[in-house]
Amino acid sequence: MTMILRNSAGKQASRTLQFKTLEIPDESVGDKGLILFRTPKDIEGTALLSHAKILKSDDQWLYLPALKRVKRISSRNKSGPFVGSEFAFEDFTASELNKFSYKYLREENCGKLICDVIERIPLYENSGYKKQISWVDNSIYQLRKIEFYDRKGSLLKELILLDYRVYDQKYWRPHKLKMNNIQTKKSSDLIYDAYKFNLGLTDSDFVKGRLTGLR
Repeated sequence: MTMILRNSAGKQASRTLQFKTLEIPDESVGDKGLILFRTPKDIEGTALLSHAKILKSDDQWLYLPALKRVKRISSRNKSGPFVGSEFAFEDFTASELNKFSYKYLREENCGKLICDVIERIPLYENSGYKKQISWVDNSIYQLRKIEFYDRKGSLLKELILLDYRVYDQKYWRPHKLKMNNIQTKKSSDLIYDAYKFNLGLTDSDFVKGRLTGLR
């Protein structure tokens, strides 16, 4: 996966990383995720481990190889930028259905598609967002855009999901996520090379104690 950071003047910087997810079938338990940076050299080995919760704040730990220590991310700091990007720590935890309340707003065109527009409000504490507005393609139920509103209710960011591809004839996944910060005019892209499924990952691959030994 490639992350591209773009400032308000359009200057770019890129990073490469690996993203693993363990999906938990039980809807009362959140998924687990692990992000590991490969390049550039100054952040190589930096890792973020996330354990999503439902109605509680997610558990997250950040490993900083330069300091050789694992830092727990406070629930009050998860709205902050992740390694200088426009993605917040909160954005890297799974969007479990039961973490939000929902309100159907309307149906409208979104490009060549027809989308259902849905408001969702976080039910968990210390979210950096007052609400989110989602655009979902109502023919095949693919998420196309999310607007994120800050705690004051002002539009903060928008996430655009692009280039959906199908895997194993049943898993549709976007290959480009574009996060635009409306307030600062900065943006960050996540571009996936490919998705791999059924890799035999287990809970033991997503424990804090393994962060220091990742390669």
